[in-house]
Amino acid sequence: MGLVQAALTAASGVLADTWKEYFYCDAIPENVLVTKGQKRVKSGSSNTKGNDNIITSGSVIAVADGQCMIIVDQGKVAELCAEPGEFIYDASTSPSIFTGNLWSSIKETFAQIGKRITFGGDVAKDQRVYYFNTKELIGNKYGTANPVPFRVVDQRAGIDIDISLRCFGEYSYRIVDPILFYTNVCGNVTTRYTRDQIESQLKSELLTALQPAFAKMSEMGIRYSAVVGHTTEMADALNDALSEKWSKLRGLSIVSFGISSLKASEEDEKMLKEMQKTAAYKDPGLGAATLIGAQAQAMQDAAKNSGGAAIGFMGMNMATQAGGVNAQNLYNMAAQNQAQPQAPADAWTCPTCGKQVTGKFCPECGTKKPEEAAGWKCPTCGHVNKGKFCSECGAKKPAGELLYKCDKCGWEPEDPAHPPKFCPECGDPFGEEDIVK
Repeated sequence: MGLVQAALTAASGVLADTWKEYFYCDAIPENVLVTKGQKRVKSGSSNTKGNDNIITSGSVIAVADGQCMIIVDQGKVAELCAEPGEFIYDASTSPSIFTGNLWSSIKETFAQIGKRITFGGDVAKDQRVYYFNTKELIGNKYGTANPVPFRVVDQRAGIDIDISLRCFGEYSYRIVDPILFYTNVCGNVTTRYTRDQIESQLKSELLTALQPAFAKMSEMGIRYSAVVGHTTEMADALNDALSEKWSKLRGLSIVSFGISSLKASEEDEKMLKEMQKTAAYKDPGLGAATLIGAQAQAMQDAAKNSGGAAIGFMGMNMATQAGGVNAQNLYNMAAQNQAQPQAPADAWTCPTCGKQVTGKFCPECGTKKPEEAAGWKCPTCGHVNKGKFCSECGAKKPAGELLYKCDKCGWEPEDPAHPPKFCPECGDPFGEEDIVK
């Protein structure tokens, strides 16, 4: 009786699953990342007893905008479709008498019945349809509980220092590789996979990636106060920092990164302003203008002195004399700096016309740039020098040109005046004993 019951159950099950199915997905809510496809069955339909996890060959699967569909057959991804429209699954291992050659379909149907009998009438197959939300997932808030380091580099002011920033805002991301997300994150979910199941992990990794992202912004020369104007570069930097865990592992990518607040501590901001203000006073012209402003204010305060304007001006003059600097001297220094611009590092003075030029030839008279002297080799330590004394050991430059020859093996260098440090034949170091002239 058990065998007969299994045969009847198998036959009824295969016949119930031989109908074609129509799978669809309603609008995916913004908090859902993955949801299982639904089989459309009305109350008056004859296809009400089929297995929910069987997809008959020739079944239709509808895909809407902002969705991506995958078919999982026996635990393995068999198909993927990201284009809106109708997808026909004609490669299923579950036959239908309504698809293909009738006699071939009948033979495959009986084969399925026989296979189910061996499993007691139950189906030994699992096929599912999953829909992925591929729209931009917005409104993900973040905030740094602890300050994040940011390197401030200001070449003009000579500043290279680390400060602490607090950052708050929102970011958005998108599923760009559904197969990776299915394989490594959601798996064979029963109904749906929501954002709150992964939100805490993503936020933690995002805050960890802020530090290398800020470092990249600093290398690009972007001031911390101007980072809010470079959110596109910030998103690219975060994607680079998160590529291993988000893109390559989970198939996710940051679309946009918004900053609501980016602020340094009051101590750091005060320190930076003082350093920048001090660096600005390196310009004599600015220093002179500041001094004149201070003197004007001092004159106004002196005129209001309670002991009389004369006493106030007397004190102001004493302070000016004690300072030792006046505005006119600073203005003169600024004028000299402007009138005498510093020459480039590769500039040289033409020996013919005296013009200071760059390049290999003088543009005025065509004189070639003089060759630099090759220098002389110290007979004591072997160091090449250009002055009258060796910069390494202090030995005096010998009179005339020295010629060398190895005193051990007799090897002679191609340039006897500039031998190597060691003889290539016997390895003996060159020194005073090797001088032949």
